[in-house]
Amino acid sequence: MSQIELVGEPLLHLESSRLLAEARRVVPEAFDAQGRLLSPIAGSWVHPPAWFDARSPIDGQVLASLPLLSQAQAVQAVEKAAGEFLPWSARSLNARMHAVLDALDSLEDHRDLLVRVLAWDIGKTLPTASNDVDRCLTGLEWYLENIGPMLESRAPLGLVSNIASWNYPFSVLLLNVLVQTLAGNSVIAKIPTQGGGVSLTLAFALMRRAGLPVSLAGGRGKDLSEALVGHPLIAGVAFIGGRANGAEVHRRLRDTNKRYALEMEGVNAYAITRFTDWDGLSRQIRAGFDFGKQRCTAYTRWVVEKSLVPRFVRAYVDAASSLRVGHPLLGGDVDFGPLISASKVAELRALIDDARERGAAVLHEGTLADDAFTPGQSRGSYIAPTLLFGVPRDSELYLREPFGPVDVLMSVDSEEELIREANVSQGALVASVATDDPQLAERLASQLQAFKVGINRLRSRGDREEPFGGKGGSWAGAFVGGTHLVHAFTEGPHALEGNWPD
Repeated sequence: MSQIELVGEPLLHLESSRLLAEARRVVPEAFDAQGRLLSPIAGSWVHPPAWFDARSPIDGQVLASLPLLSQAQAVQAVEKAAGEFLPWSARSLNARMHAVLDALDSLEDHRDLLVRVLAWDIGKTLPTASNDVDRCLTGLEWYLENIGPMLESRAPLGLVSNIASWNYPFSVLLLNVLVQTLAGNSVIAKIPTQGGGVSLTLAFALMRRAGLPVSLAGGRGKDLSEALVGHPLIAGVAFIGGRANGAEVHRRLRDTNKRYALEMEGVNAYAITRFTDWDGLSRQIRAGFDFGKQRCTAYTRWVVEKSLVPRFVRAYVDAASSLRVGHPLLGGDVDFGPLISASKVAELRALIDDARERGAAVLHEGTLADDAFTPGQSRGSYIAPTLLFGVPRDSELYLREPFGPVDVLMSVDSEEELIREANVSQGALVASVATDDPQLAERLASQLQAFKVGINRLRSRGDREEPFGGKGGSWAGAFVGGTHLVHAFTEGPHALEGNWPD
């Protein structure tokens, strides 16, 4: 039965229960007798001392119970996962490729189940969840085809630890894990705290069946972080998250011999000056709301030449007003669903209220699509697009990545002010310039502190051979993507490109 055929909240909630029953049939080893999920550690399924409820942001209902490993169990998990390194790395590249290919086949066989569980897990629409899973699968196919030259004269590091945010558990976290494994490492990953743990556990179960040396630890950051970052057996760390947590991880790693790649976000800015293609920009604005801007490459800061502000606002309102926000699995034409939790929405609303009290104006505040919810459904995790103008420097939204559909418009009078406001976070992953003047575009782009800069277009993380990183405080350590990802977690003669403390 498809999501579109289901109507009414009881049936929709029943759909999530059916998905978990199907998952239990496919990988029964991942569940205990009460139907709670376990942690796959080095070939064993570890029972934790406690569990926590994973609630779907779609309706606030419990999707499944996830494990909370203790500090002692986290240390044991690292030691057992490290023990898988030598036998795995001793296998030939061809043997590793065959095992990874078996895992890929299994993931593809159960692709639809993974997509649907992921949609409930973190509130994605089915197209968005499908894109996340499919990018992982096609990306792995590309690495399998191209891994040979990337590993020439290189050797794996050992046990690699992955701590990542919840928003792209397949196309980012799982793909990284698979490539690190293909390169000869054993791998341990942490279940993202806010979501994604159910679908990831199912994927790791399928990967373990294929014989891959991958482990997945569930638990609180305070119980797992010391083991997953500081344990002597950890040879490398891949981190994706906010700047505060990332800075703490960096502090603990920079004076060690551990390899690291730390993505720490930043405020991605779109600078607009001497520009006329408003229809084209309106399409970009609309596309930029994918997954409610819960992306590290989402543009949430618009820096606009003063004379163009009225025209920009019209383009923004036209684009944002056409978006439908509601239950992502009811079918129809919902563009994006909930944020990851009701607490995140409450946090954003508090930031908006604070900015307004400090003098900011709300130029656009969208509404939810009333016909895109089931009767009586909780809407606490939903928020519509919002555009703020005149946000003062002492407002938290002036410097902060909101990680949601809340945009800030800055009006500027000069090129110097445009550059300064676009670089406000002192480093970002992406940025863009919109202008009709090609020479001006190149000059402005060269001054933006972002790893990737688009000219009259949005920039994305990229796939396959495209490198990815950040400038300033948005990144620390080795860059990733394509050959860079393989080199980041292997040892060899090639110099590593990255953003280093020196």
